[in-house]
Amino acid sequence: MKGGRGSGRGSAGHVRLWGRHAVEAALKNPNREHRKLWATREAIGTLDGELPEDFPIEYAEVQDLARLVSRDAPHQGLVLECEPLADRHLDEFFDDDPTRPLVVLDQVTDPHNVGAILRSAAAFNAAAIVTQDRNAPPESGVIAKSASGALETVPWVRVVNLSRALDDMAEAGYWRIGLDGEAESTLAAALPAGPIAVVLGAEGEGMRHNVVQHCDAIAKLPISSAIESLNVSNAAAIALYAIATRSV
Repeated sequence: MKGGRGSGRGSAGHVRLWGRHAVEAALKNPNREHRKLWATREAIGTLDGELPEDFPIEYAEVQDLARLVSRDAPHQGLVLECEPLADRHLDEFFDDDPTRPLVVLDQVTDPHNVGAILRSAAAFNAAAIVTQDRNAPPESGVIAKSASGALETVPWVRVVNLSRALDDMAEAGYWRIGLDGEAESTLAAALPAGPIAVVLGAEGEGMRHNVVQHCDAIAKLPISSAIESLNVSNAAAIALYAIATRSV
């Protein structure tokens, strides 16, 4: 069996995904180009739907699969190598349903957090997540596992310049709200009725100054003073819930 341990980036730029939800979602995604599935015979039986007869499958033991993924990764007997998803462009989403928010991540680099945010974005019907190319993790098995299938359903837009992308959102009619625990206004008070782009910065450092300057409003979540801050993925989930349940 070929292949080495890693975060989920396969050879030659391929992506390696693991775990039943991530692999099943990728297999069902018509926009994925699949290369090979390594699996235990037991795990194949847990998949929803049948694979084509000519699908490249290599049956393996659990210990062999462990050598294909990150250390101690819960692969559940399934490892899929595929091509990365095609690039998406921001303007594709400006004519979409205006009630669906855009989620903008400024230098959120932890793949577990990005995956969890993708999962929340799927749960609350966000149109897409937007990140900067060089300040975000690459598509990987860690992100896919944390996203629990949402990597295949929530579009991920990578841009060169996040501030310019925020300008484009404003021109398209989006109200850009940055989350900051030091803000005076709460998110609920800052929510308008129209299209929203919610902006979240990295844990600890928060949003960069130039990104803050490209927001229409800065707001906070009304958390107790007993705790300093929330994990960025938790904050994203709460913000998306607030947007989904606002009065319009």
